[in-house]
Order: sequence, then C-alpha cells, then structure tokens
Amino acid sequence: MLLNKSKLPNVGNTIFTEMSQLALQHNAINLGQGFPDFPMNQELIALVNKAMQDGYNQYAHSDGLPLLRERIAEKIKFLYNTSVDYNKEIIVTPGGTYAIYTSLTAVLNIGDEVIVFEPAYDSYIPAIEVNGAKAVTIPLSFPNYKIDWSEVKNRINSRTKMIMINSPQNPTGTILTGNDIKELINITQGTNILILSDEVYEHLIYDNEKHESILKYPELKERSFVCFSFGKVFNCTGWKLGYCVAPEMLMKEFRKIHQFNCFSCFTPSQIAIAEYLQKKETYLSLSNQLQTKRDYLRELLSDTLFTPIPSKGSYFECYDYSQLSHDDEKTFAVRLTKSVGVAGIPVSAFYKTPVNNHVIRFCFAKKNETLEIAAERLKNAAKKL
Repeated sequence: MLLNKSKLPNVGNTIFTEMSQLALQHNAINLGQGFPDFPMNQELIALVNKAMQDGYNQYAHSDGLPLLRERIAEKIKFLYNTSVDYNKEIIVTPGGTYAIYTSLTAVLNIGDEVIVFEPAYDSYIPAIEVNGAKAVTIPLSFPNYKIDWSEVKNRINSRTKMIMINSPQNPTGTILTGNDIKELINITQGTNILILSDEVYEHLIYDNEKHESILKYPELKERSFVCFSFGKVFNCTGWKLGYCVAPEMLMKEFRKIHQFNCFSCFTPSQIAIAEYLQKKETYLSLSNQLQTKRDYLRELLSDTLFTPIPSKGSYFECYDYSQLSHDDEKTFAVRLTKSVGVAGIPVSAFYKTPVNNHVIRFCFAKKNETLEIAAERLKNAAKKL
C-alpha cells in the first residue's frame, strides 16, 4: 500500500455531504447545509459581469485587491471604531474556512493545544489535528450553549497555544456577550495565548443584539486572527471569498502559508465587492432580512412537537425534538429525511464524541415557499416516524 498512515484516520465525509446526498436520494427539503436557495443581489452579479467584461480576469495581488482591502478596512472602522492597516493586516481568502485553516497552520506546532468549544463547526478539530496539535474540547452548557469560563481556566496549561471562538456560533446561533469578552481578556492577559475568532456571520445578529467582534477590543485584537466570509454576507456561498484580519506579526506567518497554497483569489468578485461595499445598507439590512426568515420558521413550527432553542444569529436555529422521538440525533435526522422528507443536521455531529440532547439544526435561509413545504411535512412527522 502506498499510503500506510492517514493524517486524519478518523475523518470521512462530512455530515453535510452525507445529509445532502440523503436529501437528494429521498427528494427531501434540505434544511441541513447552510446556503440560501433564494437569488442573491442582481446588482452584485452585474458588477462581477462588468468586471470580467472590463478585462479584470488575471491574478489580483496575493493579499487581495488593494481597493477591496481598503474598503474592508473602512468597513471595520465604521462598524467597530478600529483602525486596521489594509496593506499589512488584511488578506483576502477563498472563503472563511480557508482563512481559519491557514491561521491554524501558520502558528501551530506539534504538541500545541487549542481550546475548542463544542458543538463546533466541523472543520475546526481536523484542521488542528492535521497540524500535529491537540484539540482540547470544552462543552457549551446545554440548553443555552454558554461558555463555562471557570472550566476554560482549569484547562489552560503551558501547552495552550490558542483559544478558538465563534460568534454568532455555528451550529447553535448563540452569540458572545460583553461579559464573555471580559472573561476572555482576563484569561489571556499576560499570556502568549492566541485567539482565532470565527465571525463569518457578523451581520446576521437578531433581536437588536450587537456583534461583539474581537476587533473592537485592542487587548484581544493584538493576539487574534479574525476570519470573515463574503459568501455568508451576500448570500453567495459558492463564490468562496472571505478574508482574515490579524496584526502584522501574525499576518506575516499567515502570508507564508497563503502564498504557496492559494496565492490569489478570483479577481472579478473582488472588483465587484469593492464597489458594492460602498453601500453600507447592503450589509446593515441583512439582520432584519434573515430574522424575518427565522421568525417565520418558528411560526410555521409553533404547533408541532419541535421546540426552538433560540438563535441570536447565523443561518440556523436548533430545535428540541424530545417530545417527538427518543432516537439519538443521527438516527432521528436520517429517519426524518427518509420518512418525512426534511433534512436537518444532528447537532451531535458537531462534537468529537457524539452527545444526545435530542437536538436537530435547521437552516432558515430559504425561500418562504421552501420553509412552508418543509413545515407542512414536519407537522406530519409524528405520524410518519
């Protein structure tokens, strides 16, 4: 055998691939994977077309189109009252997951430890382990999915290289509060611990809450990689375009990996987004648009046996199905897809060692008619399961 040892021996297809394939096989409504099924903004599409017609089809700067990085810096200043050097502290990436992976690869060494809160986005732990480091998992408290900061303090040791945070959180939709930020500042103050902050859903915050970006806090910004996604902001996940913000010292290490891996991102999209970002309403209006979707799905499911676990952000809301079934989460998700015709994601899939809280995650970033058909099917779930 040419390959006698896998770098990720316990990793197969992701739960998203598995459930999406199952949804196709059974003609199920897919509320699993986080992508919209409604059209993205036509103006932004037109701007990309124009960029291609105008000849912007060759490599952009490896760090990203300078104008786009400048516009990102302006946006950060407007939102978080923080100055970022667009020449030294921003790199445009092929998506948010790439930014996360490259941040980890840039700084992790064999034997390092990274604190990860579970349930966690499924790429975190494999990205840590493939770099020879160890993921130290800490469960968020159920059912409010809050961080136990006393447990974080207990798990820190001389090998702790980084703490990973995610707000709004995927899969639960919870957000970090001002008190969480204070705890994080206190824990990392006077240490060499780095932070990786996944903020790809920064503009999808609901119920008049505020996004507590790490970029707002100088004590944290100086030790952090902060990762973002244009795909999540502008409903174009297939464009795979995002960016990372970090202080110059960390960005130098990030660039070393980036330049030999991706080198450069799709130029026409960068041209288009640089122009589109001048209209602040394009991202300031997103919370209301998606909150309407979240609330509509809640309303549609209000007379079912699915109980929402409130989401404060992201594309997702988790639902407790314990009144409907005692199946473990993976079994329930598969049965729901096959028998009812609706695909969701078992939240247990976001743990290294699966738990069973009887919770399934639905994506509400869908057309109203999609949500209506799914809800009608879910109303009959008790008869079919």
